[in-house]
Formats: sequence, structure tokens, C-alpha cells
Amino acid sequence: MSVLVSAGALGGGRYYSGELLDPANARPGYREEVVSSTAGTVTLRESSVTALPGTWGLVWPGGSAEVGAVTGRSGDAVVRELRGAAPPDGTRARLDAAVWPTDPRTARGLAYEEVRIRTELGDAPAWLVPATSSTWVVAVHGRGGSRAEALRIAPVLHDLGLPVLAVTYRNDEGAPRSPDGLYHLGDTEWRDVEAAVRYALEHGARDVVLYGWSMGGAIAGQFLGRSAEADEVVAAVLDAPVVSWTRTLELQSRNRGVPEQFVPVAELVAGWRADLDFDRFDLVGSPPAHRPPTLLLHGGADGTVPVEASRELATAAPGLGWPVRYVEVPGAEHTAAWNADPAAYERVVAEFLAEEVVG
Repeated sequence: MSVLVSAGALGGGRYYSGELLDPANARPGYREEVVSSTAGTVTLRESSVTALPGTWGLVWPGGSAEVGAVTGRSGDAVVRELRGAAPPDGTRARLDAAVWPTDPRTARGLAYEEVRIRTELGDAPAWLVPATSSTWVVAVHGRGGSRAEALRIAPVLHDLGLPVLAVTYRNDEGAPRSPDGLYHLGDTEWRDVEAAVRYALEHGARDVVLYGWSMGGAIAGQFLGRSAEADEVVAAVLDAPVVSWTRTLELQSRNRGVPEQFVPVAELVAGWRADLDFDRFDLVGSPPAHRPPTLLLHGGADGTVPVEASRELATAAPGLGWPVRYVEVPGAEHTAAWNADPAAYERVVAEFLAEEVVG
């Protein structure tokens, strides 16, 4: 019987590790349904996602629009403000925290260049939004996301005079594939960010700000701990970062109804498959060698990456010699602190960077 239990645990661990490491499993699908739409409103089948407050992108095959606040309910559907083209009735769609799946000019009216970052695996595409400062922002999206995550905050950074380099990394669309085709959760991806920082330094930057969302925060943490260029980072902004992959996996196992006892097995199997040491990702237990002033933002209702881990980092930071400013946004979901209240989010980021970098 113990052999069968062990085999079952290993099988479950391999499945769970595949959910974590395989890029195909991280790509978002279209799980929501458009019931109907008119000029200025869209009605969506109600779910825990479609009823979320704030400003979101509505994305469907071949199209996208911006949706605003929930303005009403009808049976099992919610009505939201709609800005942009109306999708056909019955369309499968998704709400996207990144809002605009386009580019800096189309989405935000910002001039930009499409540049190529030379990484150890080959060239990776990036957007460069030029500005006047010699401090550049290197923006790092999360797992399964894209450089479009940076579009929400790019106008604020541009107004501060900070050039923005929104990067891709291995296994992204258009970027090189990792040798094993798997995510390494930051353990190798940080080297692609290192290449981006070097690109910035070679093209006029004196120093950089790291801005990371979700797994982008884990990548930033590994960069700060392991890169020869870490001292060039004068500040960091981490939005709903993975502070601990173990804590994140525990939360996601509860969400899926998977016993938490499978988490160590999943870590073991993921470690075998991708040569990972999960203790290395714990920013409290294994803080990075370089700890610049950091703005840490997290939504209080995050169901993907535990807000408790960010709270613990903020509490531990003074003892770690890490100047961390923590802002928690009540009711905001994963990487959706901006979506919940764009003006408040932008004000916090602008004040932090004006104090730590611009001023």
C-alpha cells in the first residue's frame, strides 16, 4: 500500500510540477462568456472574475476592449462599462489585468522602439519607451503574461522622465526557448533581465529601476542576489511578487482542492525536472545580497500569490537592512492593485520614485 501511495504522490507531484513549469499551462484561455453588448456596455456571465471591481481588459480571439465598473446585474450576468469595440454575443473571452494587449503607442499614445536584447540563448524582443533621464526602468512581467503588463504604469514613468524597457524572457512569444522548454521560476530567467540591464547601460543608462509583477518579482529577487549588475539597481517596485514559491504553491494547492502535502512532492519533482532549489526563492529566509529601496504593492484579495508573504517581507525588512515601503490594496486581486484604483496606484508609485530616484 505504501508503494501505491508513494507512486500516487509522485504522479500527482509530476502533474502539479507540469502545471507550474510548462509554459503552455500558463497561457490564459477564454473562460468567460459575453452574453450581449451594446454601445457603451457589455453583459458577461457572472463569475468570480467578471464581477471584479475596477478597470480591466476584455480580450477575445481577434479583438479586445477596455471594461470599467460593474453597473448592474441581471440574473446570472453582470453589466459593465465598455470602451471600445463590442464583441459578438456568445463570444468566449477573458478579463485581463494588463488591460491593453497592444503596444505603447496604440494603447497609451507613447512613442516607442522595438529593440532586441542579446541574451545567452539568442535575441529577445523588448519595447523601449524613451525619455530624458539616465535612470531607466526595466519592467519584468509575470508568468504567462507579457510585456504589455507595463502599459498600465508606463505613462507615469514617462512623465517622471524615466525611459522604460519592457522586456521579454525565455519561453515568451518571440523570445528564445529555454533548453528544456520549461520555466525555471526565476532561477535562469534573471540572466535575461541581466542582459536587458546591460543593454540599458550600453545605451545611455547610468543606473536602473527594476519593476516586476508576480513571477517578475521572483526574477527581480534572483537578479538582485546573483547578478554582477545588481549594484546598478537604485530602486525596485514589486507588484504582487512571488516572495516564496513554497507559500505560493501552498495557496494554489488550496485553491485547487489539492492536499498541501503534495507541495513538497511537487517541489521535489520540479527540482528534479528543472534543477531548482526552492529555498533560494524565499526572499525573507534568503534575502538578496543587494537590497535597494523597494516599493512593495500587493492586493489584499490576491488568490494567486499570497499577500501574507509580502506582509512578512515588509515586517522582516528592517531587520534585513532592506528599505521596503509596503502598500496593500484592500479587495484587489492578483497584480490588480492598479486596476482597482489607477489614480491611487499611480500616485504611490510616482511619489516613491520621485523621492528615491528622480529627486
